[in-house]
Amino acid sequence: MSLDEIEILLVEDNPTDAELTMRALKRKNLINKLVWVKDGAEALDFLFAKGKYSDRNMNDLPKLILLDLRMPKVDGLEVLHEIKADDRTKRIPVVVLTSSKEDRDIVESYKLGVNSYVSKPVEFDEFIDAVSTMGFYWILINKPPSEVSHGTD
Repeated sequence: MSLDEIEILLVEDNPTDAELTMRALKRKNLINKLVWVKDGAEALDFLFAKGKYSDRNMNDLPKLILLDLRMPKVDGLEVLHEIKADDRTKRIPVVVLTSSKEDRDIVESYKLGVNSYVSKPVEFDEFIDAVSTMGFYWILINKPPSEVSHGTD
């Protein structure tokens, strides 16, 4: 898969949670164009075509970002802030998928512009159902805005 054909960017430092998420998305045939990055710094490098992703076309952005909050290097709230603060990335739907159920994380995520906040269910089957339903909605059902024309209409 080309890094310029990505549909889902999974930002998750826990290999077990990443594997479960990918397994759930596979159930809905949504895994073909997924890239998994393991921390917030790598996520920002990928999105903004920096570091080892500097050859990636910055204009080919994911249709959905699944974002954990508790990560090394750069935490999920900072990644969310950077995504929503940049005109090139602010329209990408971001779903926080985290084990945190703390009110302050939920409130701060919505203040920063998250599209959805999902607490990871502890039960395996609930987790699979939640992720596969979420992926199906955001990739296949949700209608994102068209690119805004910059000329005069």
